Amino acid sequence: MNIAMWGKALRVIPRITHEEWDGLDIISRWLIATRAAVLIMTFISAALAGIFAYRDGHFNLGLWLLLVIGLVFAHATNNLINDLTDSSRGVDKDNYFRTQYGPQPVEQGLLSRRQVLTYIAVTGLIAVAAGLYLVILRGPYAWLLMGLGVVFVLFYTWPLKYIGLGEIAVIVVWGPLMVGGGYFVITGSWSWNVVLASLPYALGVTMVIFGKHIDKLELDKEKGIHTLPVLIGEKAARITTLVMMALQYVLVIYLIVIRFFSPALLVVLLALTVVPQVWAIYRAAKPKEMPAGYSAEVWPLYYVALSFLHNRQFGIYYMLGLIIDVVLRAFKVVA
Repeated sequence: MNIAMWGKALRVIPRITHEEWDGLDIISRWLIATRAAVLIMTFISAALAGIFAYRDGHFNLGLWLLLVIGLVFAHATNNLINDLTDSSRGVDKDNYFRTQYGPQPVEQGLLSRRQVLTYIAVTGLIAVAAGLYLVILRGPYAWLLMGLGVVFVLFYTWPLKYIGLGEIAVIVVWGPLMVGGGYFVITGSWSWNVVLASLPYALGVTMVIFGKHIDKLELDKEKGIHTLPVLIGEKAARITTLVMMALQYVLVIYLIVIRFFSPALLVVLLALTVVPQVWAIYRAAKPKEMPAGYSAEVWPLYYVALSFLHNRQFGIYYMLGLIIDVVLRAFKVVA
């Protein structure tokens, strides 16, 4: 076991040689192949569903754990399918953007197609097994939610990403589907306010995918991949990303005004400390070469790196605010 590599793979997407790969244990390989560092975004959505359920007095630890396992392994399955599909379609061939910032196991020969299909089957079955009990418990609406999840897992990479629907899928999945649907399978009830409250974080995740697609806009255009940034252009995509970031804070304040949240959620304003960095990067076009002083470990990630930084800060403070909100309500400090 290489516990140090486990920790690294959960923090970043490690760049790794064939020799290093050959010396890794199966867990390290799975974490790298599934890009485990980004799975934190899915865990946060599942955590939000659990916090909302707890706040309303309907939390169930067992159901929440099944939700976490199901969602995280579904996301991992999607990442594996993404790499296999893009390799099969020739998208990641010849040092494409994907292989510049981290290993593409299929394209770089770290995993054979048979091996990656095995990874997909095992990872996907774990996701389905965790979700199956939940949908049987909650009935037809839960089956619908699971069906939508399966569609997004299987078809995000193709065709949704190719026709400008990938970004729309992300905001739906990480917001209404994961948080709203997660709340439903835990509590047995649907809440439109929870769905609305899922959007501030879901917008952050969508900012990440927007940043990634802006970073590789020209390459996607050459490959015939019509992401939303490709369709609307780089400048409009950069402005759209900044608008989404502003909407995160506006929605939180609105939810405080309508008293769905207590003022404890104002703690998210601490995430504003990274906004000047995000703003400065997104206001200008991406440089052709790595800027002086920029981390070689990060480049060619540029817009996405700042989006991920903001999303992580916002997500942490958003969860902290919700936890404080729960405590205040438990002690009847707020209604």
